[in-house]
Amino acid sequence: MQPSEALSASAQVAVTLAGFAGVVVAFRSRSVHEWSKIDKFRLGILLTNSAIPFVLSIVGMLLSSTSLDLATVWRLCSIFAFVMIVSMASGYRASYRRFSSAEFKTSGGRIVIFYTSSIIGIGVTLLQLYNVITLHTFWPFFAAIATLLVLAMLQFTFLVTARDDAQS
Repeated sequence: MQPSEALSASAQVAVTLAGFAGVVVAFRSRSVHEWSKIDKFRLGILLTNSAIPFVLSIVGMLLSSTSLDLATVWRLCSIFAFVMIVSMASGYRASYRRFSSAEFKTSGGRIVIFYTSSIIGIGVTLLQLYNVITLHTFWPFFAAIATLLVLAMLQFTFLVTARDDAQS
């Protein structure tokens, strides 16, 4: 698969996941303002992990259509991905810290999944730096996009299967 095809497909998947978030919101029995804090947190992760891969895919397609050599394109894309992922992760960390451990467990949060996702995110983020410095190829950049999409799908699954009677 060519990078342009992969980026186009990932942009479509990202938009689809964001659309699914709207479906979840529409079909839940309560409005978003009445959701538990953890479900709001999950919705934020789902939307962010859909928006960032969409933006990264568009940036990748834009830069690959320029006269820049491909090594430069993938280095620039990885720098951009690194900055976006670090910014996103710091926002997640700040949101996560608003939960007490008891509140997180009571509302259905899974600490193992949160930390596993964080470790995977750190690995993908470091891979972006390695790509900038050494590799200069497409696959590490696309690995970041794919990882974010998988994590968004995980949050979508949690939102769909969440108990609607969770306390706020």
